[in-house]
Order: sequence, then C-alpha cells, then structure tokens
Amino acid sequence: MKKFAFIGLGNMGAGMAGNLASSGAVVAAFDISAAALERARAAGCAVAASTAQAVIEADVVITMLPAGEHVRRVYHDDIAPNARKGSLLIDCSTIDVESARQVAVGVQALGFRFADAPVSGGVAAAEGGTLAFMVGCADEDFVDVEAALKPMARAVIHAGQSAKICNNMLLGISMLGVAEAFALAEKLGLAPERFFEIASVSSGQCWSLTSYCPWPGLVPTAPANRGYEGGFLAALMLKDLKLAQSAAAGAGATTPMGAQAEALYALFNNLGYGGKDFSAVLQLMRGALADL
Repeated sequence: MKKFAFIGLGNMGAGMAGNLASSGAVVAAFDISAAALERARAAGCAVAASTAQAVIEADVVITMLPAGEHVRRVYHDDIAPNARKGSLLIDCSTIDVESARQVAVGVQALGFRFADAPVSGGVAAAEGGTLAFMVGCADEDFVDVEAALKPMARAVIHAGQSAKICNNMLLGISMLGVAEAFALAEKLGLAPERFFEIASVSSGQCWSLTSYCPWPGLVPTAPANRGYEGGFLAALMLKDLKLAQSAAAGAGATTPMGAQAEALYALFNNLGYGGKDFSAVLQLMRGALADL
C-alpha cells in the first residue's frame, strides 16, 4: 500500500486529507496549527511532528498551501531535502504560474516527479470528496497522479495552474453578471423567481445561475441559502482574480473584464465581506450589504 504525506490542513486540506485517509490510504499529515493536526488525527491521519518527518517515507506527497511563497519555501526547505527521490510530489495549491513552474523545474532536476494540480469546488467539495483537479504533469505520470487524487475527486483533468486561473477568472466574471442581472430585474419589478425561471432556460443560462444561484431560495444547494456561509470565500476569489491579472500581464494578454471583476471583488473585500461566499456580491449590486 502506498504511503502518503499531506502538508497543509486548512479549510480545503483538512477535508482532502480526511477523504484520502477514509479511502484506506496511510496518510502522514502536518500543519503548523495544532488544532488542524487534531482534526486530521480524528479523520484517520497519522500526525507528523514536521513536514520533514511526514515526507521521509512517503510515496506520494500532497501539498495544499496558501500562496506561492509558502509553496516555494516548503518544497525547497522541507520536501526536497527529505523526501525519497523518485517519489511523486503533487501541489494542489492555487498559486501564480511562475511559482508553480519554479517549483516544478527545481524538484524535477533533483529526481522527483511533480504535478501541479489546483482544485475547483470549494470547502464543501473538499469535505465531500467531489473536487475537480486540473493537473499539469508529464504525460507518463498522469495515471499515477489520477490514482492518488481519485479519493478526493469527482474529476481529474489533465490541465494545470493556467487552466485553474482562467477558469476562476471566468467564474468571477459570470457571477458578477448574474448578480447584476438579478439586481436589475428587481429594480424593474420582475420577481427573482420569475427571472430565474426564464434565464435558466434561455441564452443567459450559466453555472453561476443554475448551480450556484446568488439569490436565496432558488437553488437549494447554493450558499445563498445558508447566509452565504461556506462555499468559496470572496477573499479567495479576489486572490484568484489577482493571479489571473498577474498572469495576463506576464503573457501580454488583454483581460478588461477580469480587471473589472478584480476591482469589484477588491471593493467587496475591503468593505469587510471577504469571509462570505463570493456569490454574496449580489448584495453589493443590490445596495443591500446590511442584509449580510
């Protein structure tokens, strides 16, 4: 049986490590938070005293860390010097493209296999084992990467960090469009239920409308029905939009809608609502932030 190390047990990593352990895998987990380690222990993981200790005997190392600086440091300082050469290293963090490339080149030069595998789906999907992974790796490694991620996934797609950044920019833009349309419909006297009924089967139909509707009461599973708690935090959407704008600048791409989405989510976060689900931006559009 393969041995796993899981580094980073935050909102996303905790559920992911728990699902991996529930599948019967041997998982050594580490996080700098003592509370996170206790949750991992309760979920069936073996708790390590450090990243170095967690990775020493691992066949597969999975990381889920906050930002590029953390990923670069942990791989350089803790994983590369201590993991077994030839082991499979999988980073599931959402970070800038350049950091992902730097880490990949660095560890591959040392004899490791590496996959860049950011996720889509949010905290509920992490806990439910229904994340979508967008994997960037060597073609010959994909089968092993897919097998390692399967206990945490509904889909494992051969893509990578660039695909995640582009996808989440599109998601942020589309949610703003849906929220703006609901706000306008309300001002025009069109009931939200009626607008949803029409738009969900018309040319405006999209995932942000029919699967993650920002108006409460229309899609039972949407965070809008839970006071916009859980789901995908607005602060994380802003982070991804910033990554998209950074990548666009580096590539010489023009992304005016992405830039506007970043500005609107920056405003929403600066007003103190970064801890709400990103669909709560509807209330900014409606001028109803007091309802949050």
